[in-house]
Amino acid sequence: MIEESLNRLSKSTFRSSFHLRNYMIRYIDEKGMDVVRSHAVDFVNQKLGVYNPNKDGKQTPMKNHPVFIAMHACACCCRGCLEKWYHIPKERDLTQEEKEFIVNLLMTWIKREYK
Repeated sequence: MIEESLNRLSKSTFRSSFHLRNYMIRYIDEKGMDVVRSHAVDFVNQKLGVYNPNKDGKQTPMKNHPVFIAMHACACCCRGCLEKWYHIPKERDLTQEEKEFIVNLLMTWIKREYK
């Protein structure tokens, strides 16, 4: 499902316009993928995990961290995008399986961009 999702996202002009910047690659070099993954888990839990998150639709910055860029590139930036792209209903908390899918999707995108 990750490959299928990334393929669909690559056809979106907006979603495919996001890329890691050099300073983000340096950040990954410094911190490592395990730390970036732990940040992805935290961000998904904080910004998406619960029903009706604070400032939904505006809660994910568009700069400063590789996970934030990945969230926009992968349409995982808000509950509205999750519903539109992945048919995950906004009216409930995310399941553990959905959170794991999102984190794995984000990390796959980041690893591709990192190369």
